[in-house]
Amino acid sequence: MLICLSCHDYKRHDVIYGSILYLLVPCHLFVAYLIELAAAQQAKGAMARMKRAGDEPNTAEKQEAARKAFNAIWKVVAFVHGINATLNLLVATAIVYYSIHHPGIGTLCELHAVIVWLKVCSYAFTNRDLRLAMLSPDSSPPLPSLYSSCPYPQNVNWKNLCYFWWAPTLVYQPVYPRTENIRWPFVFRRVAEVVGLSIVIWVASAQYAAPLLQNSLDKMFYLDWVSMIERVLKLSTVSLFCWLCGFFAVFQSFLNGLAEVMRFADRDFYGDWWNVSSIRIYWTTWNKPVTNFMRRHVYAPLVGRGWPPAVAQFIVFLISGVLHELLVGIPTHNVIGIAFLGMMGQIPLIILTDKLQKMKLLRGNIAGNLIFWFSFCIVGQPLAALAYFFAWQAKYGSVSKQMGHEVSFFRRR
Repeated sequence: MLICLSCHDYKRHDVIYGSILYLLVPCHLFVAYLIELAAAQQAKGAMARMKRAGDEPNTAEKQEAARKAFNAIWKVVAFVHGINATLNLLVATAIVYYSIHHPGIGTLCELHAVIVWLKVCSYAFTNRDLRLAMLSPDSSPPLPSLYSSCPYPQNVNWKNLCYFWWAPTLVYQPVYPRTENIRWPFVFRRVAEVVGLSIVIWVASAQYAAPLLQNSLDKMFYLDWVSMIERVLKLSTVSLFCWLCGFFAVFQSFLNGLAEVMRFADRDFYGDWWNVSSIRIYWTTWNKPVTNFMRRHVYAPLVGRGWPPAVAQFIVFLISGVLHELLVGIPTHNVIGIAFLGMMGQIPLIILTDKLQKMKLLRGNIAGNLIFWFSFCIVGQPLAALAYFFAWQAKYGSVSKQMGHEVSFFRRR
């Protein structure tokens, strides 16, 4: 948004490319549905062969052979799912980086592509587990009783997919808890909150953050460290204000409003992250849709396969760091690694705050909360905003022109 304030030139091709990309990205969910439809047919055939084998001699051997034959088919299904999900992210990222100049349009398209990518992955992983549970019920963990109303493969249908597409969750389930009706006054209040907070964020960014960042460019260009630290401290206040407004608009207002329209009853979108005593608790409470995805499809499967929890946690932050860099670096056309390094830098902070919890001489809870707020308010968001704003200006804006003047001056000398 801060870059958009100084970049009002909405080029026509940006709007065209952005609109087409935004409309085409969900097609990957439809492709995932077609893949699962074919896999469900193969699973039904495998079940029929296993039942026929049960009536013949050497039943156990023939059933195992039928199961292994389907496992070979599943490898093909998994490969096609991987190609579909990868193309979803790669194509969208390439179009945003090379064809959409405006960072606001690019951010909307890239964020949409990442959300659909997560949903495609969850749709594939969950249906795989349901398929294995159907073929090997004795060796699979019991399914939730809620799933009995829509057992596999009955869940592989167009209506079920469309509900998951719009539901405010990143983890696919055949059935979700539902409310009885839609409270439209509740929806209208949430819409009003989103609109009002968006205006507040825009005004605060335009009146306070953007001028402050613009005045910081020459200090960063000449590496005036004292002035840069001063700018970061000043930026921390408005950055925190805008972030809190944005958090409330998205996680409290928008997601609850969408959940009400979809009659989605599981509305645990965040916890009381502001009271956390460690960085670990913050990352598991502030954005529960993403946390649930990472725990369900990354962390738990790795630990279940014997990986150490610390390694599984590292992989979760590695994936999250890559996604953060895509969401910030690609729309601004500056993949400088700040967002990625910021995510990876959370791991030492997690280790530190976890150890503080065990120390008896210090009040570990308070110390952990202080470390969280310091890293959140000063080191994290303001520094990242300053870095990407300067990178944008160095590539396209006033700093780029200033650098050109400096080069031409030295050439004349």
